[in-house]
Amino acid sequence: MARLILFNKPFGVLSQFTGEVGQRTLADFSLPENVYAAGRLDADSEGLLLLTDNGALQHKLADPRHKALKTYLIQVEGVPDEAAIERLRQPLDLGDFITRPCHARRAPEPEWLWPRDPPVRFRKTVPTAWLEIQLSEGKNRQVRRMSARVGYPTLRLVRTAIGDWTLAGLQPGEWREAEIPGSWLQAENRTGSISNKRERTHKSPSKFAGNMRAR
Repeated sequence: MARLILFNKPFGVLSQFTGEVGQRTLADFSLPENVYAAGRLDADSEGLLLLTDNGALQHKLADPRHKALKTYLIQVEGVPDEAAIERLRQPLDLGDFITRPCHARRAPEPEWLWPRDPPVRFRKTVPTAWLEIQLSEGKNRQVRRMSARVGYPTLRLVRTAIGDWTLAGLQPGEWREAEIPGSWLQAENRTGSISNKRERTHKSPSKFAGNMRAR
């Protein structure tokens, strides 16, 4: 029975189960056995990471051809004007590749968001702003490179959703098992059946408090 796990990856944790001495990894969070990340999230980024024990599903979830939109909230240094946000929406030349068109907009500061550990380092004389960006691709450090390219470096990055799967109800280090929509289920029936059973949220010891409102 294949499984799909939604995990809220904390800052500073690798998206893998092994690392160098002193590095935090997925092995620190009592995740189910034999699951692996479908895609990645940089150690200095936070938020939703999908894991599965089914190789075909893992490949499909990570493949941009299947167009599972990835939604990010980013805190940037400075306050972008509409011209800068429009540049983010359009194909942007990052040197080694040109991005696909995407959705980008100003977003209010999220009241539900947990404090980061360690805290973000701000420059007291420079204001910050929040943006929401949705991509159908996800190349290495793409969101950070995009914001820097238009002149507003990313200070904090939180992935809040992949397709219809969201972080809602998960604090950093927590995970839950998710249902799989029929479109994904049909494709995977050829490689094995998938359980649609829901499980309770699994909590890891955490210093974070507060609840995330459903988006």
